[in-house]
Amino acid sequence: MVKKVFAIDTQPGVQRDGTIFDMNFYTDGRWVRFQRGRPRKVGGYRAIISNAKGYSRGIYVNSVDGVNSVFNGYNNGLEVVNIDNNGIGAGVNQFTFTGLVLTLNTLVGGTLYTNGTYTNVALTGGSGSGAKATIVVAGATVTTVTLTTAGNGYVVGDTLSATAATIGGTGSGFSIKVATINDGFTESNLNLWQFDSTFDAQGSGNQLLLAHPGQNLAQIDQTTVTPVLAGNINGTTLSPLTDTTGTTPTGDVIEVAGGVVVLHPYVFVYGDNGLIKNCVAGDPFDWNGPDSNEVNVASTKIVKGLPVRGGSNAPSGLFWALDSLIRVSYTPTTITVASVPQTFYWRYDIISSQSSILSSQCVIEYDGIYYWIGVDRFLLYNGVVKELKNNFNQNYFFDNLNYAQQQKVFVNKVPRFGEIWWFFPSGDSEECNDCIIYNVREDCWYDAGEALGARRTAGYFSQVFHYPINAGATLSEQEIIFTASISTTNASAVIRIAPNNLVAVGQEVVSASVPSGAVISTITPSAASPTATGTSGASTIVVSSATGIVLNQSVTGTGIGTNAIVTTIVGTTITLSVVNSSAVSGAMSFAGLNLTLSANATATLVETANFETVAGQVILWQHEIGTDEVVNQEANAIESYFTTSDLGWVQGGPTQTTPVGDNFQLHLERMEPDFIQSGEMTFQVTGRPFAQAEDTTSAPYAFDPDTRKIDLREQRREIRLIFTSNVQGGNYQLGKVLLHANIGDVRP
Repeated sequence: MVKKVFAIDTQPGVQRDGTIFDMNFYTDGRWVRFQRGRPRKVGGYRAIISNAKGYSRGIYVNSVDGVNSVFNGYNNGLEVVNIDNNGIGAGVNQFTFTGLVLTLNTLVGGTLYTNGTYTNVALTGGSGSGAKATIVVAGATVTTVTLTTAGNGYVVGDTLSATAATIGGTGSGFSIKVATINDGFTESNLNLWQFDSTFDAQGSGNQLLLAHPGQNLAQIDQTTVTPVLAGNINGTTLSPLTDTTGTTPTGDVIEVAGGVVVLHPYVFVYGDNGLIKNCVAGDPFDWNGPDSNEVNVASTKIVKGLPVRGGSNAPSGLFWALDSLIRVSYTPTTITVASVPQTFYWRYDIISSQSSILSSQCVIEYDGIYYWIGVDRFLLYNGVVKELKNNFNQNYFFDNLNYAQQQKVFVNKVPRFGEIWWFFPSGDSEECNDCIIYNVREDCWYDAGEALGARRTAGYFSQVFHYPINAGATLSEQEIIFTASISTTNASAVIRIAPNNLVAVGQEVVSASVPSGAVISTITPSAASPTATGTSGASTIVVSSATGIVLNQSVTGTGIGTNAIVTTIVGTTITLSVVNSSAVSGAMSFAGLNLTLSANATATLVETANFETVAGQVILWQHEIGTDEVVNQEANAIESYFTTSDLGWVQGGPTQTTPVGDNFQLHLERMEPDFIQSGEMTFQVTGRPFAQAEDTTSAPYAFDPDTRKIDLREQRREIRLIFTSNVQGGNYQLGKVLLHANIGDVRP
């Protein structure tokens, strides 16, 4: 029969639901996306840092003056990494949680004070402000201090005092220490972070970071309330958000079970029993002014809030309860009750009272439309709540989701390619190990195919920093990287080693004279320079001091042989790897590195230490960069493949979608590649004689960007093609691949 030439014309998307024979879309894929209706490889990812603490449970990015601050909330704290627009940064900074004073101790009474009882005395000193106390002076010394106002921003151990003018006008020397505080943060594996930022127009004049570590990771309907934390977004200190300004401050800590969102210039918090609460405009520390409000607008917990375009009713926001969607709008309305005018500032509209939400992290806005996952379907809001049609992988998602970990489902987006990514834990995985993707631009669905790049726990989409950021789901294990001789000095955080290209910031140093858990924070070059004497032709020298000298250091100086290295140290006698070229005298130079640790050494010794990775850390990844997985300077190939729909004659042939009755095998004789391609790819033929039979897959046929054709002799009754890229630097975009085929054998 005459050979025919066909072009692959499978429709965009990877369909997981239904049978393979019934599909007109791609039937399988990994790390592949669709653009212009054609498959292409998803971009690579690069490690920003490798020592983020524990599993990330929330990421937020703020960009100012070319610096992108990446905030990472984890079970036991919050950290920030500052990076430039290329993703290059300078390490991790941990946040300190300060708070309200609860108790005081260690009173030093001072002398020459004026006897009396003084109320509401402002306490000075310490890291915070606003604390007040009743102070009793007897016998010219302070005898009791009773706290009356807790203030905020203090840490345990702060030393407080009071000016003499506030306690009688005379005296000096009084002090008292902060014993305990309420810092608003509890270390917990249940912590799930929500972030936003707002401008403090009425107080500090700073942009504030708002963070809510809700204990919601295990259960979306958890009722435990926790404080919202606030602090300068350019700092590393957070304190509980409190109602401390305005005309009638209560001093209350603002705490909820749900989370926080900013509808500028208002801060909103939300939680149990449909609670929605907001501050005064521009003042996140005033929750009792006329335009503040607190109301319960639903019967179930509110778990997520996002701003929405409000038009004349701006600001406005959407709030997701467990069974409802509520729209809140700024709509000042004055009514008169018993001749007294009253102004109501906010309107609360129930958009839907029969909705659902799977996870508080699964809602995202894309070009003014809001997308999220309900407990059994996909939903959107574009003025009304609607189901988002998904005939591709709805069953694949809900049938494989680990519902016990549903709160770990989170969403990110890649607007560059029109995509919304929902990461989820499948099977019995306790962390996200796959994701499904809705392409708004192409109006199709696909998934990551359980690729390694889908193993993430939290993320943030591209804005000023034009790469998505996602946190890895693989905890590091403690492993020895190398072993080296170190020199320690008791009570010093600086140790010394010979030059070594394996040493890096963040490594843990394990030895007898270094406290457990000590890690390297800085590395600087240095050189010991004691005087020394030695005989020509000998391999030993005697130094005036062996402090700072370790094994494997290079030594230079008068009389020292070329390329001399320290091999042993006994007291002040140093053995070298080469003999002295002449009499040794004067100052020597022992080249080395100074390593600053996170804890002080406990002895002065020269000893052997292990340099190890730190357990329980993860990588923060910069996605959509390059083509490979890159950690430091090491690049690993990322496998990407796609499988076409059935192209057999019984399916109508490669360019048809309905059977035409040719009950023969398709005999494939040639494939003409048409790819925008880098690196080698492979092509395989797979298929089966009947819809319920096993696939038979050919050996791979390799081709590169210069390959014009691949000749082969393969036939299947129901035939599909698999294209794979799995080399460093590999990338591809499919064009119009031509297939040379004719009718093969009759039906088996």
